[in-house]
Amino acid sequence: MAADRRYDVVLFGATGFTGGLTAEYLARSAPDGLRWALVGRNRAKLEAVRARLAAIDPATAELDLLEADAADPASLAKVAEATKVVITTVGPYALHGEPLVAACAAAGTDYVDLTGEPEFVDRMYNGYHAEAERTGARIVHCCGFDSIPHDLGVYFTVKQLPEGVPLHVEGYVRAGGQPSGGTYHSAVHGFARARQMAAAAKQRRATEPRPADRKVRAATNRIRRDEALGGWIVPLPTVDPQIVRRSARALERYGPDFTYGHYMIARKARTIAALGTGLPALFLLAQLPPTRKLLLKARTQGEGPSAAVRAKSWFKVRFVGTGGGERVVTEVSGGDPGYDETAKMLAESGLCLAFDDLPGTAGQVTTAQAMGDALLARLQAAGIDFRVVEG
Repeated sequence: MAADRRYDVVLFGATGFTGGLTAEYLARSAPDGLRWALVGRNRAKLEAVRARLAAIDPATAELDLLEADAADPASLAKVAEATKVVITTVGPYALHGEPLVAACAAAGTDYVDLTGEPEFVDRMYNGYHAEAERTGARIVHCCGFDSIPHDLGVYFTVKQLPEGVPLHVEGYVRAGGQPSGGTYHSAVHGFARARQMAAAAKQRRATEPRPADRKVRAATNRIRRDEALGGWIVPLPTVDPQIVRRSARALERYGPDFTYGHYMIARKARTIAALGTGLPALFLLAQLPPTRKLLLKARTQGEGPSAAVRAKSWFKVRFVGTGGGERVVTEVSGGDPGYDETAKMLAESGLCLAFDDLPGTAGQVTTAQAMGDALLARLQAAGIDFRVVEG
């Protein structure tokens, strides 16, 4: 349905901080002849972004500006019908994202976002997976630091191991940098919507098909000390392991029995203690509207650190995979995870869907399932390192 559209890619949310970085990345790195546009509800702000992009690439001075509102389904339908791919940074997605997913599913338009919100991902599967399958749309969530380094990192690791045997992979995350204001707001709203999140997950489990001849499971999680990895290993209950397991269910290359564990590395025990007290307190404060409002005021959406601060930020995710008598250690690493690298990953995902020769998928799909080798090659060329450390 999207073969003959006016645009290859449109970017919704370019007036925000991460959206602006994504626009700048496209201005610097997009292929010649890319037909793209900026989308937002405030034309004056869009014009300001376009002027900033023109300093990077004078050709972007002629970029089309499309006015649409996340709360106006009719305007979103027009945008979706005009393009092959929609890239969106407008969150928190559980509050603002559904109408755009609905528009893309109906129009057969590919969609990528940078959400890390499990409720939103499950709710969009429940509501729009079948329609997207019918129209051929690929709905790909979690195309930033949540969850590309982990999803494609496991995919890369699995490719180093034997085929057709049980595989066990564990991922260990370390990062230095500031989480975005959007991520913080999404986390607060996620804590406040714990019941809705559980209900969406339950509904998905009741309807989503599982492979009959293969097993995919979560590793047993516990806090432990690992001297080889240099710290305390703490289970990380983010959306990332959910995405990894969905890729494993979709792709036979993960073997007949696949297990994945997902952890952060904390160098000091007091970090664990701080998490153990801070996260429960944040959860409790998010339940009440007055204290939730105060929490949201602590960080502003649409703002972020300076380029100098981002230049000092980094991430490394190490994977240890075993299977068929073999062991491999791999690593995915890059720069600022919350902003610069997330913008890069999101933009390259949109370009990958628009231009690359990809597997025939539709509906709600993961990055590994929809883009696999093609996106891996794009990210490596863009400076994100995927490498074999041992094995």
